[in-house]
This record gives sequence, C-alpha cells and structure tokens, in this order.
Amino acid sequence: MSTAVVIPAAGLGLRLGGETPKAFREVGGDSLLVHAVRGLRAATAADLVFFVVAVPPGSEETVTKELEPYVGDVRLLVVAGGAERPDSVRAALDAVPVDGVDCILVHDAARAFVPADAIERVVDAVRAGAEAVVPVVPVTDTIKRVGPGGEVVETPDRSTLVAVQTPQGFAPEVLRRAHAAGADAGVTDDAMMCERLGVTVRTVEGSVDAFKVTRPQDLLLAEALLAERRTS
Repeated sequence: MSTAVVIPAAGLGLRLGGETPKAFREVGGDSLLVHAVRGLRAATAADLVFFVVAVPPGSEETVTKELEPYVGDVRLLVVAGGAERPDSVRAALDAVPVDGVDCILVHDAARAFVPADAIERVVDAVRAGAEAVVPVVPVTDTIKRVGPGGEVVETPDRSTLVAVQTPQGFAPEVLRRAHAAGADAGVTDDAMMCERLGVTVRTVEGSVDAFKVTRPQDLLLAEALLAERRTS
C-alpha cells in the first residue's frame, strides 16, 4: 500500500500573532512545517510516497527548497493554496496521482509533533478497510452547549466526546468525492465532509503530543516538547 500526504499550509494563523504564516513559525530553529514533514517521514510503516503541500501563492519555490532536505526519497510537490482550508486541500488533492496511492492523509502543519505510531494507526485502519479515519483523544474538560444569548442549554456526557486530531486518513475515492461535493459553511475538517456524504468515520487512538499550535503559549509547549525529545 502507498500513502500520499496532503498538507494545507496556506493559512495565516492570526490567533498565533506575528507576521509569519503559522506553518512557517519556527520552533527549535525549524518551521512547524519542517517538523511536520520530518514526523511523517518517521512513520516508516505508513509507506509514504508523495507529499503535496499547499502554501501561500508565490512561495512555492521557497518552500520546495526548504522541504527538499527532509523528504528523502518521497516525491514532493508544492502548490499554491486557496483562501480557505478546504480550497487548499482541494488544490493539493488535485495533484495526488489517481493510480498507485491507496491511502491519503490530510495533515495540519500546526500539529507538528505527532508521534509515528499515531500516524501508523491511522494508515493501518485505512488499510483494514475504513473509508475515513481520525485520531482522537478523550475530552477532559466539562463541555457546555450554549444558546444564542450565552445561556447554557446542555452539558453533554463527556465520556462520549473526543477531540479530533490529524493526520486524518481516507480511501482516495472517498476523499475526492467529499471535496467534489463541496464544503458547506461550518465544515471544519475533511472527516466532517465525509460524514455529510454518509460515510462512516472510524476513530483510532491519537496522542497528547499532537496538540495544535494555535496561540502563543502553544509555541512554548512545543519548545518544551522538542527539548524533551532531543534529550531523551
């Protein structure tokens, strides 16, 4: 089985602050995007053959040069992304070969430190026949659903709730069909697009290390995690 990875990295990441797009913010001297690619390459059992990265238009050549030292023998293609995340995923997906790829991963560069075994669990589940797979971790906070005025409407049973991470894995024809159907308002990930087609989305165990770098304090956590890994 051969796996292709789609990485949408064209967003600005405004909540993180600064002028540099989030995927290119540095942790330990390397961009989050480099860390993400390096982590994916470490998942040797995933049989990666193709990286497609969607970046801000005009930066394709620069990003290609930045990533080439880290992809090894995996083919790399950097394309111009779109205004919204689904646009960037679709632009990258269009570049993935139709033949020779049996699993497509969609991965956020902001989740730059996913352990190899979590990535491999997603790919293994697709190989076992799942059409769409997401890595998840339990929700530890109490969650409230609120109404338009801010009033609490419901407190869901958190034992039935999980937080979804990436990479998410898909049978190629299912992911292409989901994107061909288009992304409605409110769609936050590719698995949700598949859900709206009636596709069953399976879950596998994620990792606390796969947190999403969103706010400035997340960069501090990323620095600490990287320092721990380098000394272990």
